[in-house]
Formats: sequence, structure tokens, C-alpha cells
Amino acid sequence: MPDGLIRPVRPDDIVELLEMVRELAAYEQAADQLIATPQSYQQLFFGNNPAVFAVVVEHRGPGHRLAGFAIYFRNFSTWLGKHGIYLEDLYVRPQYRGHGYGKSLLAQLAKECISNGYGRLEWWVLDWNEPALGFYRSLGAEPMSDWTVHRITGNALSDLAGYQREP
Repeated sequence: MPDGLIRPVRPDDIVELLEMVRELAAYEQAADQLIATPQSYQQLFFGNNPAVFAVVVEHRGPGHRLAGFAIYFRNFSTWLGKHGIYLEDLYVRPQYRGHGYGKSLLAQLAKECISNGYGRLEWWVLDWNEPALGFYRSLGAEPMSDWTVHRITGNALSDLAGYQREP
């Protein structure tokens, strides 16, 4: 990967990182769900005791800008008795695809797993995203088809917690 540098996100990257997150949200047909702000990202990544992390690809060719990112956090396996990394989002801008940046971002997270003794690296993929599914399979990733994802948000989350509903 001679024209790119994988590095941790820096505070001065936040606006461009959020721009790429907007691009990803549009691609995933969820742009209306994006409410994150530069301020919330600054706090999440650089506030006291951060629990969310990101690495970016700094493209060093023409344009010299961020080409992609991986946002992740540490999770835990009760069966392995070890932490792992959960990849929340991986994104490479379309004009920078084919440079090996996606694989390099994942390789960086795999190195972090190995160096910290973590047991696994895992993520979700939209079932209609055939390019991503094919890419991940080419790296040896296995779909977890026997698991069903569940989520509680909004009013259902407030109800479960026993709090008043959101207005």
C-alpha cells in the first residue's frame, strides 16, 4: 500500500471522518438516521476514557485526503474468556477502492487483536451488500448465519429501562 498510511484518527480528522460516515449512511440507505456531530465524535474518540476507536487511511497521492476508516470497540466472548474487537463500520471512499485500503484496515485490527491476545474480530454486513460480502469471504471471513441480530432503541429502550418515553 505505497500511496496510503494507516494511522489512528486524530482530532483534526473528525470533520472529514464524519463526512465519510455520511457517505456510508447514504450508501446503506440510512442517511436519515445519522445524528452524530463533530462534537459527539470529539468526545467519543478523545474525551475521558474513550471506549470507541478509529483508524483511518491517509491517502498520500493526489488529493492527499482521508480515503477510508474503520471504527471499532472492544467486546467480550464468554466462551473464549477473552476480549475481541467489534468492527462497527469499515468504509473506503469509492475513488480509493482497489488500492488495498479495506484489507489494510482490517489487517490493522487483526494485528491489534493478536498483539492484545484478543480472541476474534467480528462485524455485521447488510445482507444485500454483495460487494462487501464477497470481499469479506475473500479474506476468510465466515458468515454467522445461525445468529439473529436484535436491537432495542427509542421508546422501546426507554420502556425497558422503566423511564418516561421520549417526546
